[in-house]
Amino acid sequence: MNTFLTDYEIAIRLGAFFGVFVFVATAEALFPRRARLLSRWARWPSNLGIVVLDSVLGRLILPLAPLGFAALAADKGWGLMPQLGVPEGLAIVLCVVLLDMAIYFQHVMFHAVPLLWRLHRMHHADTDYDVTTGARFHPIEILLSLGIKLAMIALLGAPVAAVLIFEVALNATAMFNHGNMRLPLGLDRLLRLLIVTPDMHRVHHSVLPVETNSNFGFNLPWWDRIFGTYQAQPQAGHTAMTIGLDQFREPVDQRLDQMLLQPFRAGEGDDAINRES
Repeated sequence: MNTFLTDYEIAIRLGAFFGVFVFVATAEALFPRRARLLSRWARWPSNLGIVVLDSVLGRLILPLAPLGFAALAADKGWGLMPQLGVPEGLAIVLCVVLLDMAIYFQHVMFHAVPLLWRLHRMHHADTDYDVTTGARFHPIEILLSLGIKLAMIALLGAPVAAVLIFEVALNATAMFNHGNMRLPLGLDRLLRLLIVTPDMHRVHHSVLPVETNSNFGFNLPWWDRIFGTYQAQPQAGHTAMTIGLDQFREPVDQRLDQMLLQPFRAGEGDDAINRES
């Protein structure tokens, strides 16, 4: 089974990516939540270009993908799950949940540490909010995140199936909860008990620091409630709230070259959590 999953990892992940992307992009076109500041043509080439760049650099610099590393860890018997003799089915569930919690804390850390915030703020500098925002991360942040995931996989001894489920879910939910689509309020209230919804995560992209530092979750919504970072709605409402940061608001800032340079540009370098609200 592990060999099958590793052999077909790319096909599974690409299929899930394109399927969810088309679904969310279509929903955005049919049921938009907010008016756009810039056209798709002004933003999508750069936002999607960063996805390609991140994928290529990740494979070149860290060629052993999370699934391959999980297979290696299983062969070596690394991690808590095999050492504790946890049955594979239970280990898969536990590891998916624990990996998601680790990504929550990683996200908080990237807001709290000034140097890491300089990398992460490229994600927040998007002045619009749609399916492509969910994949807009600086390559250096992607590499650091990959390193953290590999460390967690080794620590947990996460089964290959758990890693694949987590990776596919993380990519899918990142596109879903960054979608500029209108969900019925009753459906949103129900869904956010189980998954982070677009209205829940959009608060996190507010220009107001007190809102930027809430709703850190990507997959599961529970961590924000457990650790006190949950905020149900933005102060100004979803249609009137300002998306992005106080800086990097010019159309030229959405170009790929400028996005890559953002961590090194002059401007506010303080971490988001310690900024005044």
